[in-house]
Amino acid sequence: MLSVFTQRKMVAILLFGFGSGLPLYLTSRTLQAWMTVEGVDLTTIGLFSLVGLPYSLKFLWAPAFDRYVPPFLGRRRGWLVITQVLLLVAIAAMGLHDPQRSLQLLALNAVLVAFFSASQDTVVDGYKVDVLEEREMGAGAAIGVLGYRVAMIVVGSGAFMLADRMPWSTVYILISVLMLVGVAGAIMAPEPVISERTPQTLGEAVVAPFGEFVRRTGVVWGAVILLFVICYQLPDHFGQIMVTPFLLQTGFTQTEIGAIQSGVGLAATIVGVIIGGGIIARLGLNRSVWSFFALQILSNLAYYWIAVTGGASRGRLVVAVIIENVSGGLVTAVFVGFMMSLCSRRFSATQYALLTSVMAFARDLLVAPAGRMAEITGWPTFFLLTMAVGVPALILLPLVVPWGWEHPRGAADHSGVVEAG
Repeated sequence: MLSVFTQRKMVAILLFGFGSGLPLYLTSRTLQAWMTVEGVDLTTIGLFSLVGLPYSLKFLWAPAFDRYVPPFLGRRRGWLVITQVLLLVAIAAMGLHDPQRSLQLLALNAVLVAFFSASQDTVVDGYKVDVLEEREMGAGAAIGVLGYRVAMIVVGSGAFMLADRMPWSTVYILISVLMLVGVAGAIMAPEPVISERTPQTLGEAVVAPFGEFVRRTGVVWGAVILLFVICYQLPDHFGQIMVTPFLLQTGFTQTEIGAIQSGVGLAATIVGVIIGGGIIARLGLNRSVWSFFALQILSNLAYYWIAVTGGASRGRLVVAVIIENVSGGLVTAVFVGFMMSLCSRRFSATQYALLTSVMAFARDLLVAPAGRMAEITGWPTFFLLTMAVGVPALILLPLVVPWGWEHPRGAADHSGVVEAG
């Protein structure tokens, strides 16, 4: 179960995860802190959340990464180096702006960072699909999340500590150098070998991924699979969106919530994704999708337990956060692996970007009534209802990932062949 993590491609995915996680806070949390220190008004700070739109729209330019091959390092590693170097330059350039005098230029620069970051994420996702065999996909997802979380800790904690000792502009320039970790990963990583015919024109790269998916799955089964993608994590999303208001109303302080969720929760998530990756390598994808779905449903009982017992008990909160985040880590590992299995290696960047966009859009839309539901039912009933939200996915499980099958329905071939050396 653990040997799957020792391969060279897994080390590369770990470094890519670090590179993907590094820019996220630089256009959100740390940027908000910098603008606050410089006296920028709260309305403007709030509007800066719009700079993150490229993360939701990355499917629009993902076909370019499937179609065009840079003149060095191959289709995946070449684009990785390009996006990572552009990120290094763009992050360092943010340190040259003054939020009081050149706020518009700072906003444009932040959009560029988000654009290059979303582009890097698209290429990383394509690389993982191309380089991993099906039973390695859970482990690949896990090791990528580990690198991502470590980067978020470095930026989320390290940047704030540095900012107490030097100007924010200097902090941004120093952090930009850490993008060299991803560049090193791209140079040492094995390049996937794609025996299938890749897109020859940009038009083909845009249209062919849809046609290939429909031919492989069929129209009806393709729709069923997409519905499963939308429904699988809904119990977790419904519960998560209202956890903070629930804990505050229960009597927990903001300090308690932040310390326990950020500290204990982060550690539990990392443990969950790593254990999940090992279990998937052992059990296979289909059985792991079943098993982890059951854990996802039952994990919501942890907050139901707090709701019915009453009182702001730190001990109960620690237990609930551990249960929730370990199960969430398991589900993340298996679901990322499941979505990767649905992507053809010919169009992996485009198809994975489309799947994640469909999932994110549906998630944001479907969980919107969660607050009203909690107001009407009260917290204990609400957390029981979040379990009931999983019924559609439960019905679809035997259709999309039959227990006795090795691969999900409609899965593409994943040989995981890479260049020697």
